Parts: sequence; C-alpha cells; structure tokens
Amino acid sequence: MNVRTIWGVLTRVVLVLVVVASALLVGVWYLPAIQRNRTMREERLRLAEQIQQAEHQIQQREAAIESLRHDPRTIERLARERLGLARPGETVVLFVSPQTNAVEGLRAP
Repeated sequence: MNVRTIWGVLTRVVLVLVVVASALLVGVWYLPAIQRNRTMREERLRLAEQIQQAEHQIQQREAAIESLRHDPRTIERLARERLGLARPGETVVLFVSPQTNAVEGLRAP
C-alpha cells in the first residue's frame, strides 16, 4: 500500500512537471511573436500620430489656399509683408536692426 502511494505522488509530480515544461515551451515558442506584436503596435501608434499631424497640416494648407483664392485682404497682406508693396500714395517704412562692430564673446570693459 505504501508503494502505490509513492507511485501516485510521483505520477502527480511528473504530470505537474510536464504541464509546467509544456507551458514554458509554449512561452518560449511564442515570446518572439509577442515581442514582434508589441513592436508593431508601437509602430502603428507612431504612424497614426504622423498621419494625424499630416492631416492637420493639410487642413491648415487648404484653409490658406482657400483664403488666397477668395479673400483679397489676405492677398494684400502677403503682398505688403513679402514683397514690400504699397498702395498708391502710401509710404513704405522699413525698420532694420542696427549691426554692431562687437565681436561675439568679447565684452567692452
């Protein structure tokens, strides 16, 4: 009777070890796939963020194009800012920052 109890315990221990070994084998087998899945998920999130930023830029540029097509004030503003143009009778005043003779890194005493 004592022999059957030992064999029963050993059988249970072996079964538990087989189950644990099987679980470890499955874990090791699928670990690269799990890591690849995580990497792809992070890449997908990064690309989704890039897409969102690109769509925002597209909306801004479409609004700018629409403004240039239909708003004469926008065209006038850009002509004044970028080309320095003025209406007849107006005087254009340009403010230029003064240049100094000081050498960078040296200070006067």
